[in-house]
Amino acid sequence: MGKTNGRSDVGRSDAGRPETGRSEAGNTSLDLEHELPAANNESENSSAAASGEVSAPDSELQKLKAERDSLLDRLARMQAEFENVRRRNIKEQQDFRDYAAADSIKPLLPVLDSFERALSVKSDAAEFRSGVELIYKQLLSALSKLSVQPIAAKGEPFDPHIHEAIEMVETRDAPDHQVIEELQRGYKFKDRLLRPAMVKVAKNSGH
Repeated sequence: MGKTNGRSDVGRSDAGRPETGRSEAGNTSLDLEHELPAANNESENSSAAASGEVSAPDSELQKLKAERDSLLDRLARMQAEFENVRRRNIKEQQDFRDYAAADSIKPLLPVLDSFERALSVKSDAAEFRSGVELIYKQLLSALSKLSVQPIAAKGEPFDPHIHEAIEMVETRDAPDHQVIEELQRGYKFKDRLLRPAMVKVAKNSGH
């Protein structure tokens, strides 16, 4: 009875140990199964964060490139517009000069007509001189309409701004530094000097 009980007790204890081992292994495997998904989630989160960090600079770079391309396009358009305006201004200035020259030449055409008529008619010296004087007055009138005026010289005080002294003449018949002779007439266009009058100037040491 005692042996039998002893064996039976041993059997129970031996039989119980494997069961205990299996339960511990089962518990370990369950723990591992619960822990593995957590590790996978952490790796997925870290990879997602890394991909987010990479995608953010890429998006910013694409935005900067788009802004750069837009600015370059605007700059190219502005340069083209500026070039067109510059060419148009040059053409307008040239057209203005051409029309201004045409308006200046037109009043002189009747003077040419008068010269042609005077040269085609046979006449004596007096008549020819009279015709030339008439043409000369006609030319002065045409120039006057263009705001061209002759410069007064003879009998005027010498003015270096409008007179060019060719010779100083010793004389007591005129005041010192007075224009006594006009060699070539000078002209002004409005207030602008076209050419100075070439003159002889008196040098009177007695004054």
